[in-house]
Amino acid sequence: MDSTATASLASLWDEVSGTQPDPDLWVVIAALGLALAVVIPHGLWRISRNAITIAHEGGHGLVALLTGRTLTGIRLHSDTSGLTVSRGKPHGIGMILTAAAGYTAPPLLGLGGAALLGAGRITLLLWLATALLLAMLVMIRNAYGALTMIITGGLFVVVSWLAGPQVQAAFAYVVVWFLLLGGVRPAFELQAKRARGGAGDSDADQLSRLTHVPAGLWFFLFHAVSLCSLIGGGRWLLGL
Repeated sequence: MDSTATASLASLWDEVSGTQPDPDLWVVIAALGLALAVVIPHGLWRISRNAITIAHEGGHGLVALLTGRTLTGIRLHSDTSGLTVSRGKPHGIGMILTAAAGYTAPPLLGLGGAALLGAGRITLLLWLATALLLAMLVMIRNAYGALTMIITGGLFVVVSWLAGPQVQAAFAYVVVWFLLLGGVRPAFELQAKRARGGAGDSDADQLSRLTHVPAGLWFFLFHAVSLCSLIGGGRWLLGL
């Protein structure tokens, strides 16, 4: 019995960590087109932006834990805003990295996903994403956030367990393109909102207070990370 279980685990690990063949180029291009279709139009973006918020708040939460802070909860709201609460020193490198992680998380996750897909690790990407979503669900502290996480995580579980290799590959490429493209827009939206006198307590403003570095320079960092991730990740996905 033990040997059978060990063999099953070994087989599962080989499946997850192994490589899968790259999809045809037309699949990669179609995935890019689909991602653009849900990022560019304002109406669809208002819905799809919820997924970017998940990555944004997940970035805050993960870095808070990695820097020794105590993560107390995450909230996702229907207006696509979010809130991550952690306990610890209200200043210092841990707080700075936690605050900086939000707008940089979606494009960096997309870049990491593109690296995995470029290496043929489609199954590993889907399983890692599913594990992160399930771990984040535990920290959600409101009903809308829980519903959003259950729907998103459930989609990844269904694709990871039930879909065929071609569907998994197409889904993975859509997700990564979406993170890369969707990671660019929020910082520009926030910058425009601040120019109109809104969002006075944004991540950039918090970072400015923590570091005494102007908020404009933090926006430059957000834009640089997102655009460089899009260029680098896009090259990996297209095999350039």
